[in-house]
Amino acid sequence: MEKVAVVTGASSGIGLAISKMLIKQGFLVYGFGRTFYETEELDNTFKTFFHQVVCDITDTKQLIEKINDIRQQHTIELLINNAGVGFYGPHETLNSTKIQQMVRTNLEAPMIITNIFLRDLQKTKGTIVNISSVTATKSNTHGCAYGATKAGLTSFSHSLFDEVRKTGIKVVNIQPDMTKTNLYRNADFSEDEDILAHLNPKEVANIIKYIIGCRDGLVISDVTLKPQLHRIKRKNNTSK
Repeated sequence: MEKVAVVTGASSGIGLAISKMLIKQGFLVYGFGRTFYETEELDNTFKTFFHQVVCDITDTKQLIEKINDIRQQHTIELLINNAGVGFYGPHETLNSTKIQQMVRTNLEAPMIITNIFLRDLQKTKGTIVNISSVTATKSNTHGCAYGATKAGLTSFSHSLFDEVRKTGIKVVNIQPDMTKTNLYRNADFSEDEDILAHLNPKEVANIIKYIIGCRDGLVISDVTLKPQLHRIKRKNNTSK
């Protein structure tokens, strides 16, 4: 039987790295994204087993339609809720649109997607991986709304596992620290260039590779990934 995975935020960064890894592991991947510029130059093997799903996951009607299209063709065994967006700075500097976008992308969409796929995942005794953040477990004075959405996702992961573990479904909560992606494009900081001060997307993908390779009966429920150094780069090129 063909192994089928769904990955959100699959057009770049962590989601693209996960998709590449899964294809090497024999999965057919349905990757959700707004655009797919970074996949255009990839090899034919990737393109054969990677189905681009152009979708704004904050558009609930469109999202449900895309999910149901997949369900008509396949019963999935792996769901990776990876898509995320962040806006940073003092909370008073945000606006309602930015707050809504974070809540809908980082928390609402994963819960909706999981809700619809859950009965299929019960049939395959599948795995759900939620890509949260280290911000979920600490105070975030420069991104309290973003941290709150990730804390919600982590809480959802823990409660969902307790709810569905008897069905054979595994639920994994992964909390990466600063990773070299475009997540910080809206921030006044980015990852420091020193390889000791950031993660790379392939490292997150490799953790998932290990997790899905574990024997039935073993569940790694939480993983936190951190670089050796705690350091960021301000957009004015000074480090802190």
